[in-house]
Amino acid sequence: MTATTDETWTAGNPGALGPTGRPRPVFPEPPVPENHGPARVVAMVNQKGGVGKTTTTINLGAALAEVGQRVLLVDFDPQGALSVGLGIDPRPLETTIYDLLMEEPDVTAEDVLLGTSVEGMDLLPSNIFLSGAEIRLVNEVAREYALQRSLEPLLPYYDICLIDCQPSLGLLTVNALTCAHSVMIPLECEFFALRGVALLMESISKVQERLNKNLEIDGLLATMYDPRTLHAREVLATIMQGFGDKVFHTVINRTVRFPDATLAGEPITQFDPGSMGATAYRELAREVLARWPARL
Repeated sequence: MTATTDETWTAGNPGALGPTGRPRPVFPEPPVPENHGPARVVAMVNQKGGVGKTTTTINLGAALAEVGQRVLLVDFDPQGALSVGLGIDPRPLETTIYDLLMEEPDVTAEDVLLGTSVEGMDLLPSNIFLSGAEIRLVNEVAREYALQRSLEPLLPYYDICLIDCQPSLGLLTVNALTCAHSVMIPLECEFFALRGVALLMESISKVQERLNKNLEIDGLLATMYDPRTLHAREVLATIMQGFGDKVFHTVINRTVRFPDATLAGEPITQFDPGSMGATAYRELAREVLARWPARL
């Protein structure tokens, strides 16, 4: 299947076989919410770096905001890639998510919260100071619930909260899983990306058993897919064999427009609204809203 064929199928041939080998349902345009909150919290998790977690957090968030959802993004990676991808230099920031985690006196969630270029989408930024949080949290009581305590004051004002996790399964990621209602797993379409999925699923299962019994797996999102290569098609088929309906119908194709948008500090839905990448994330937004309950 070529990229052109896939785009034509998405736009004009619903019900035909998509990249995942299944008939693609038609996801309806979601209604604009009449009121907002409380937010569904979704953790973007994969211990492997470079699989599309940050790209998905930014662009899914922007696509959800386009349809009237109030979206809160949480940069939970000390590298601050989510902040950079939204055009914000995290290095000089005096207050970040770190201050909320450490419950610094006189710092409130409103002090950390930043607006973005997308109407209806806000950001809790991070920078390198977050790397010290795991060390400081080790001796804290209920250390796995620190992020939950930090986010609680904000969640009533948003519909969706997306947490961009660091590429590890350490205490920060455990915090994200503990406070989340569900997990989304971006997975690059190459064989090395498959190797850590079993360990990731084991970690999620432990959090479900010990810390957050209501945690659900929304699904696995195939990213960086190049339908022209046999390798990518075989990897996607392997993902489908292993996880079946847990794999999103929407597949994110590899394109240079994503790094271009990152350099511009904009979601692809703003940087190149008519691109295949923007179309894919809008389709993903419709798919996740169709999967999620209207209100928790």
